[in-house]
Amino acid sequence: MRMSVIGCGYLGAVHAAAMASIGHDVIGIDVDERKVAALDAGSAPFFEPQLRELLAEGRASGRLRFSSRMADAAGAQVHFLAVGTPQIPGGHAADLRYVDAAIDELLPHLRAGDVIAGKSTVPVGTAARLAARVIDSGATVVWNPEFLREGWAVHDTLTPDRLVVGAETDSAGTRAVAVLRQVYAAAVAAGTPFLVTDLATAELVKGAANAFLATKISFINAMAEIAEASGADVALLADALGHDSRIGRRYLGAGIGFGGGCLPKDIRAFAARAEELGRGEAVGFLHEVDAINLRRRERAVRLVVDALGGLVFGRRIAVLGAAFKPFSDDIRDSPALDVAVRLRGLGADVVVTDPAALDNAAAAHPQLGYARHRDDALREADAVVIVTEWDEYRRDLSPTHAGGLVRGRLIIDGRNCLDAAAWRAAGWQYHGMGRR
Repeated sequence: MRMSVIGCGYLGAVHAAAMASIGHDVIGIDVDERKVAALDAGSAPFFEPQLRELLAEGRASGRLRFSSRMADAAGAQVHFLAVGTPQIPGGHAADLRYVDAAIDELLPHLRAGDVIAGKSTVPVGTAARLAARVIDSGATVVWNPEFLREGWAVHDTLTPDRLVVGAETDSAGTRAVAVLRQVYAAAVAAGTPFLVTDLATAELVKGAANAFLATKISFINAMAEIAEASGADVALLADALGHDSRIGRRYLGAGIGFGGGCLPKDIRAFAARAEELGRGEAVGFLHEVDAINLRRRERAVRLVVDALGGLVFGRRIAVLGAAFKPFSDDIRDSPALDVAVRLRGLGADVVVTDPAALDNAAAAHPQLGYARHRDDALREADAVVIVTEWDEYRRDLSPTHAGGLVRGRLIIDGRNCLDAAAWRAAGWQYHGMGRR
């Protein structure tokens, strides 16, 4: 099937490469000519496992190419809309200007029977509005939300846990659903659930999923605050809760909270849209979810300050991690970098290291110190703070090895990812988030 992917950022580039890898003929469209040139040369503009290999394979097969000209999307049977929807300046609602601009440019190139499949995270009601705008072209709008995890995006695109397609129930909508079923034929044949809903429900699925995930993470971080005040251990608490099949252990890891370019802004936009619909009280709890999440960053900083006896100025602090999560170079709303910047603001000599995100971090925060290698960051440190749970920190770093590099054996485990007993046995002063 011939298809276009409009918007080749994190979502679009992965989707385009993955669709080409399963046999479709794909053209990726983006207004950023430097990004287009890099992708067309097989180079990923961001770090994502397996993406570089898929790009090279797609380019070599001739099934994948990229362009900055919307006219090159003409003739595609399906146009996937994957442009960004950031927060509006000075507010929490989603900024849809890029979505609308993409539709404006695409309109002259649409044919009767074309399918526009929205993948961008948008406020409920957007799909119906876009459908009305393209109705005269004979094209049909459906909504096919993405559920990708950064670091696992290629895997999640090729082997999704579910596929959701929102469409109208008329003949055009039924035909468009059939086209999407054909697009994902391999996944459907492998047993992936294919759920057909109305447009509004498909839009809500993504927002609701993010809201639930954020709530679960902030819940255990709220419990960490109680544990710290009462002398309990939040890690043991999470283990006990996780044995309840109604709750489960996944995403009950207390720490410095979530970040990235999606979850924080998506839950804020979700709440803002509910308020526009006159139902803000239904998701009022999301404001507290957001507040709990942001408080954890300050708590990590306070742990460092207290452990150093309140004397932070001039102390060398090794910050292990800059990306908001492992297997990514994404520093958008990164709790890790927020902690580093706050410590630098208190006068500490902060040295940040990260396997993938160092260049992005240095461009965004040149006031921080950086070390390309983990051991260089640890050398002569008065304190160590783990803020991104990369394997080379949580699994491959031994307390004995680290102890031979630092000046002070003090470690703040911002992700509760270390074996506290092992580090303490090696002579380290260990502090976790909500742990005894």
